[in-house]
Amino acid sequence: MGLNALNHYTIRPADLETTKDFYVDVLGLEIGYRPPLNFPGYWLYCGGEPTVHLIGPRDDDMHPKDRKAAPTGLLDHIAFSCTGLKDMRANLARRDIKHEERVIPRDRQTQIFLYDPDGVAVELNYPPEETTATGGQGYGA
Repeated sequence: MGLNALNHYTIRPADLETTKDFYVDVLGLEIGYRPPLNFPGYWLYCGGEPTVHLIGPRDDDMHPKDRKAAPTGLLDHIAFSCTGLKDMRANLARRDIKHEERVIPRDRQTQIFLYDPDGVAVELNYPPEETTATGGQGYGA
């Protein structure tokens, strides 16, 4: 039994609209169909699949800024396979979004690391053919 693909991950953001805007405007996900649930939220699509679920506040929720780790723990990072490295670099620069770029030495894959508005780390992985000779910092072995 193997894992085939990321199905989705769910975030309960402190600010639903700000987090939605980050994933849509900065990363390019699309707002798509979401069942008629009894609380606010968004399903954000990547390649036609509902990949990121955002859950807004429910009646019994505490203030979002007072959230503690849930039984599922804390989320470290989410990784996406990507294309369009040059365009993303320009997009992040235009928006003045702080990020770190690395190049994996063995396969020359470029990785960009940044944080969403709730502090969730996002890793963007670009194929070696998009890596430039001057882009990023190498790491690993």
